[in-house]
Amino acid sequence: MTATVQGSPAARPVQGLWRRQLHHYPNTGPRITYLAIVVLATIVLYYQFYIPGAVSPAIIAHFGMTFNYYVYIIVVANAVGAFGSLAAGLADRWGRANLVAYGLVITGALILFGVPNAPNELTYAILFAAVGVVEGIILVATPALVRDFSPQLGRASAMGFWTLGPVVGSLVVAVVSSNTLSHLVAWQDQFIICGIVGLVVAAIAVVGLRELSPPLRDQLMVSIRDRALIEAKARGLKVDELLHRPWRQMLHLDVIGSAFAIAVFLIFYYTAVGFFTVYFAALHGYSLSTANSLGNWFWAFDAGALIVVGILSDIVRVRKPFMACGAVGAIVMTIIFLNLGSGTGYSTFAIVISFLAVFLAIAYAPWMAGYTETVEKHNPALTATGLAIWGWIIRAVIAISLLILPAVVGSMTPLVTYGPTVTTLSVKYAPELATLAAISPKTQAALAANPTAAAPAAVAEIATAFHIGPAAATARFTALGTVPTSDLAYMKAHGSQVVTAAAAAPGEWRNWWWVCVGGQVLFLPLILLMAGRWSSRRARKDADEHERRVQEELATLET
Repeated sequence: MTATVQGSPAARPVQGLWRRQLHHYPNTGPRITYLAIVVLATIVLYYQFYIPGAVSPAIIAHFGMTFNYYVYIIVVANAVGAFGSLAAGLADRWGRANLVAYGLVITGALILFGVPNAPNELTYAILFAAVGVVEGIILVATPALVRDFSPQLGRASAMGFWTLGPVVGSLVVAVVSSNTLSHLVAWQDQFIICGIVGLVVAAIAVVGLRELSPPLRDQLMVSIRDRALIEAKARGLKVDELLHRPWRQMLHLDVIGSAFAIAVFLIFYYTAVGFFTVYFAALHGYSLSTANSLGNWFWAFDAGALIVVGILSDIVRVRKPFMACGAVGAIVMTIIFLNLGSGTGYSTFAIVISFLAVFLAIAYAPWMAGYTETVEKHNPALTATGLAIWGWIIRAVIAISLLILPAVVGSMTPLVTYGPTVTTLSVKYAPELATLAAISPKTQAALAANPTAAAPAAVAEIATAFHIGPAAATARFTALGTVPTSDLAYMKAHGSQVVTAAAAAPGEWRNWWWVCVGGQVLFLPLILLMAGRWSSRRARKDADEHERRVQEELATLET
């Protein structure tokens, strides 16, 4: 028995795993199902792409890499992902659904079988870069599918759900890791869990995901009431003419400027994705599970706000006021965040980053809707091409900003590489290290050359430093001799380096957060480039005028 999909010719089951085009606009039930699969696919994709951030200190320690090397792996993954996004612009000709479905199969296999078994840091870097290429492709294909299945009057709500992908992906990373790291200590376990989930969702996408045929998706749909007109016009649409010279049609200031605006606005977001765990663990002394639990607050509030703001934006039919409000709020909250010092409590951090996440969401969900509408203003048939420009720019900006990060925050390498061991040894041997500090460098050198001869001088210096008698000083000197030589050598080699880095790190990170504020400020004037009204009243008037033209065209076609 064969199946027919909404007016498409009956296809064999195997063919249905490749031929996915719908030749009639789907009813509400199937349309919501396809959108749900797209959102689920996006969540899992970013769960896979962001999972290293949850266990980054463990990965760095396992491979013995520096913090800079780890950052450069992320830079390369984003750089190659940028070119993956450009290649995905061909989705206007090839379609979107297969890129998503089989891209998830590839990333699931890489995360489950490849990364956990990487024998060295180079192999790990290559495998993660491969994930980055596929992520860049799906980054373009998924919002293109959301645009295809959502008219403009419901676009912000739909994009609000799509933007849940990166955010809920981050939330899943934080929730799973904070609840499993205490008993699944190996960092590879997090990748195995993630890979299994990825392949399950990939199977759902392979079987269930569909897309509109080119004659349907290449038209502008403002309201669901446009469905009859779009299907009527699709019969005579010359798709090849609409796709002629795609890059020339899309390379306009409003498209490029808008994409650059959101890329710099989200520098804080992508820093949080990759380095929140390192930041809170290295600077504020939190465990990996506690640092990830702080992320739960950030991602949960971000996710909730994305949905609410998307719905509100569709109700009032404007995007730009939300973008401006979100940007101003994000600027204020980022400045508050960067001024939180080392004595700040967990609850204060949770409250501040939660408000910051809400303001980021207030700007981002309406921006996604407004950007697709800006692209449609030039040519709705080239939505994927316009999104490819956005994908390339945002990946390029992330790669460049993360390339700069180690130069701004140079103290992180000693803190991440040596800090945990130095801290452990400092606590374990606190009395003995205090005794060692009481012995002058000259006497320490003498002890290294001739311990027996130099011992009395060392005991005398200890007695003077601690104001104790010879017996007590001798006891402290004897306890010092029980500390393994290798541990003392490690502390001597890296202890002062870690102390210096710990003193410099807060100021360096504060400088980086100011860079993030600069990106948020730059976002504000570039809002003016985008399509759309500031006034809800004028937006409703535009929609009414569009509805009148649709009815006139339908009447003409019927005649």
